[in-house]
Amino acid sequence: MDTSEQAIPDETPKREARRRRSVEEKRRIVEERLGAGASVAHVARRHAVNANQVFYWRKKYREGQLGKSQSSKLLPVTLSDISWSKSEQAGCASSPSAVGSMEIKLSKGTLRVAGNVDVVVLRTAIECLLG
Repeated sequence: MDTSEQAIPDETPKREARRRRSVEEKRRIVEERLGAGASVAHVARRHAVNANQVFYWRKKYREGQLGKSQSSKLLPVTLSDISWSKSEQAGCASSPSAVGSMEIKLSKGTLRVAGNVDVVVLRTAIECLLG
């Protein structure tokens, strides 16, 4: 039986230094994700970032904590006068939720809103349709 001491090489891989990204770089990565057809996983891999980190940055971006958004887009809006006589004939005139209606046409679909709507729910629906 061999009881001599043997040197055991330390083969633990060295950790790379944590990379600090500027606010501008974080915003640029998030805005790239907001582009049409870009997935979080794909953008994260391209920039060597964990996808969860991109989700966190996106949350901060939406909260306005990554500086001013440069990709804010104005959407075209058209107003039309809807005749309420149609809804009165259908017996909907007494409905308290039939205060007004809105139709939003986007590239991925159309969103129709009637009555009082929770702003958070409406925003979430629009964000889903925008991608």
